[in-house]
Amino acid sequence: MDDTKGLEIAFEEAKASYEEGGIPIGAALVSKDGKLLGRGHNMRVQLGSPIHHGETSALFNSGRLPAKAYEGSTMYTTLSPCDMCTGACLLYGIARVVIGENKTFLGGEAYLKRRGVEVVVVDDDRCRELMEKFIREKPELWNEDIGVEERVYSKEQAA
Repeated sequence: MDDTKGLEIAFEEAKASYEEGGIPIGAALVSKDGKLLGRGHNMRVQLGSPIHHGETSALFNSGRLPAKAYEGSTMYTTLSPCDMCTGACLLYGIARVVIGENKTFLGGEAYLKRRGVEVVVVDDDRCRELMEKFIREKPELWNEDIGVEERVYSKEQAA
């Protein structure tokens, strides 16, 4: 499977999450011989789960596979992977991570590269535009997803 098709599957997943009221991040895991192992999207809102991000959902949906199945595989993701998803890619020996966009969030790309993972940033306008739209519509949910708590202080509290 080529990168265009892999990223297209991830984008379809991101749109599905958005339509479900969730965070629009999608992923697809493809074996080195081009077989789709799993696909998924961020399900934190839908499942009330702190760990169902796009990449971890794709891994979950790939089922229980022997470790060898992940060797040489590619993770396609619409957004730069957070620390947890970066770690999952490393844990399972995923060789490549193809990222739709990293403008709205920059995750563990440098760490993946240092650990020998090939990282490709496509800079896909559709991925960025969908994330930007979501962030405008639901900034509090976005902040929760990336682990940032937005605090609003009155003038009295700030003094």
